[in-house]
Amino acid sequence: MKHSGTQTIDTERLILRRFTADDAADMLANWAADPAVQHEYGEPVYETAEAVEGLLQNYLSGYARADFYRWAIAERLSGQNIGMIAFCRVYDDIRAAEIEYCIGGAFQGNGYAGEALRAVITYSFLQTEFDKLEAYHRAENVKSGRVLEKSAMHRTETVERFRRAGESPEGEVCYCITRETGVSV
Repeated sequence: MKHSGTQTIDTERLILRRFTADDAADMLANWAADPAVQHEYGEPVYETAEAVEGLLQNYLSGYARADFYRWAIAERLSGQNIGMIAFCRVYDDIRAAEIEYCIGGAFQGNGYAGEALRAVITYSFLQTEFDKLEAYHRAENVKSGRVLEKSAMHRTETVERFRRAGESPEGEVCYCITRETGVSV
């Protein structure tokens, strides 16, 4: 499978771009240190500048690989990094990827997650060779389910992995979209 890596994607209100070293302060202030945000997609809380810089270094080194897809979500007007969206897993053999995303708490409720997700879906099916995208959310996080549904993804199953691990009492819900249905998002 041929990969394009993380390319800049522009939307009406957002710029989805590669992370840079300059993102550390916004990440710390807007989302990486927020337990509520980090818990929703199963990431640790990064409470110090040093911890965020370590995370950021992992992101930056990943860009050397063509199969690394991780975008900073920047508000077009302010330029602030307000979250991220990524393919946390890429499956070359079946031309599929798993999407994860987060938006800082102060920026939630503005439709930014859906706008970013729809842009990444469109990019994936028009500019890459992916045939299927999946996303999971904790069953109790109904807001994330609505974002996925509004982005034309459809629910496929409830997965038990987080229920068994004690992280999500209701399990995890899987959504997907395929190339056939996703190009018109």
